[in-house]
Amino acid sequence: MFGMRNRPTSASNNRENLPKGARIDIRRLLRYLMKYRLRLIVAGMALLTSSGLSLVFPTIVGRVLDTILEQDNHTLLNQITLGLLAVFFIRSLATLLENYNIGYIGEKITIDLRKELYTHLQGMSIDFFANHRVGELVSRLTSDVTVMRNALTNNVNMLFQQLFIAIGSVVVMVYTNWRLSLFILVLTPLIGALGALFGTWLRQASTAIQDELASATVVVDEVFQAIRIVKSFVREPYEIERYSQAIQRAFEATLRVLRIRSLFGPIVAFMAFGSLALILWFGGSEVINGRLSGGELVSFLIYGLTVAASFGTLVSLYTQFQEALGSTYRVFQLLDEQPTITDLPNAQALPTIAGSIRLEDVSFGYEEQLDILHHISLNIPAGEILALVGPSGAGKSTLFNLIPRFYDPTSGSITIDGYPIQNITQNSLREQIAIVPQETILFGGSILENIRYGKQDATEAEIIEAAKVANAHDFISEFPNGYDTVVGERGVRLSGGQRQRVAIARAILKNARILLLDEATSSLDSESEHEVQEALDRLMQGRTTIIIAHRLSTIQVAHRIAVLNKGNLVELGTHTELMQTNGLYASLYRMQFENQSGGSAL
Repeated sequence: MFGMRNRPTSASNNRENLPKGARIDIRRLLRYLMKYRLRLIVAGMALLTSSGLSLVFPTIVGRVLDTILEQDNHTLLNQITLGLLAVFFIRSLATLLENYNIGYIGEKITIDLRKELYTHLQGMSIDFFANHRVGELVSRLTSDVTVMRNALTNNVNMLFQQLFIAIGSVVVMVYTNWRLSLFILVLTPLIGALGALFGTWLRQASTAIQDELASATVVVDEVFQAIRIVKSFVREPYEIERYSQAIQRAFEATLRVLRIRSLFGPIVAFMAFGSLALILWFGGSEVINGRLSGGELVSFLIYGLTVAASFGTLVSLYTQFQEALGSTYRVFQLLDEQPTITDLPNAQALPTIAGSIRLEDVSFGYEEQLDILHHISLNIPAGEILALVGPSGAGKSTLFNLIPRFYDPTSGSITIDGYPIQNITQNSLREQIAIVPQETILFGGSILENIRYGKQDATEAEIIEAAKVANAHDFISEFPNGYDTVVGERGVRLSGGQRQRVAIARAILKNARILLLDEATSSLDSESEHEVQEALDRLMQGRTTIIIAHRLSTIQVAHRIAVLNKGNLVELGTHTELMQTNGLYASLYRMQFENQSGGSAL
């Protein structure tokens, strides 16, 4: 019923939506961290403690060496060693406190991001989901959010830690011997420039990885949703090949990132260790000339190694942040999308209605300059059953979509009990409309949960009564677990007729005044159709009902029949009136009547 004409957008095509050099609002990103500022402060204090104690280690090592080489003082050596053990113990406690709080913040941010994104997606209009594949959205909720989480917690934590250690080490080195420090100070901007260059390449390449992984997720989602079709056409080898190609493209994109990282690491390592070799050469000369002690040279070298390692980590973090920007942009891009159907600022809740529906000169098109419906005018009194018939593509399902306001008309107006639906809230409108689609959609839980979906606070007695009215109670009772029977994904463990009756029970429980039925019996066998049709007859009693009907048994219960053709309302009347008119309906009716095999032109 709700299949749209818009072509879904593949994940790979979304690359063009990620502009090169797209900027991310860092303040918006940090907003997720600031919610947990108290734990962040605790983690920050622990980080400063552990990092500060790390800076003490090289100095102590130098003191130990000087004690051994020059003073031959065992008592001082013992004291320094005990002090070093105390430093390591306190540092370990601080690291534990830091890691736990950062981990806690990270998990909470993951939950917050996924909740916010999922809630936002729930508020999007139907056309949004027509233009985005499910697998792509799932990829944003999972892998992209995980990348953002790591960037905000582990990477930010490591960033501050390494910055503190690097700056502290440089300060100590300059204080110890400013001439030796020049080697490090000259090296730093060179590494920074290289990091900026390689980071840009990595950002572009990692965006491609996320896109290709999203494409692979789309393939998996489509195949698993249509697994019966795949197996019935024996297309397992084809789908395996399609997934293999998607994964291969992701692998090739990953290789591009790997090549960039592999090239960048050795270059930075050579520059860092080359500078240490020069420090050792120049520092050795300082020791020989008596301007530096052996212990000071060793501690200086350790500080140099620390600075080199910190800068290497910082550059790596920079590249990871660049990689995360693609995921962050895509998540924010979804969060920034707005629904096309929104409540007006002064929209009122729809009161309890009788159920009359009026369409006045309604036109609609999914795309501009391409109308599907043309100037439709219909007045449906409360309690009337109206059947919509017409050839495929006539606009029947499109007309359905306008009544619960899944789409807005491009022109004209729709009123319910005299209330323009654009002036009332969407939730209050849809609360009073029940839909039984052609392809019954059930959730993977129990039968009880699926029926209760029509009324969340329904009692078990109400659910059983709805099932009885829907002719579902008997077959449900035959299951070993009764109403607690798990139906499987999309209700796969139930037959088509059983799924339809559960859906009807769900609609009965909702007790809405307006009922929309979309070809509810078109794909059922005769026995199932009888059970379902009997349940539908009970459901339609006293309700305003619009039916898309292919079978005569459904059409015959209608008070009037509206005939659509190419988006136009071409005929309207009772069955007898339309047969006497001898127009399109009469032609379609005769075609179906003559086709006793069950085919239909309606």
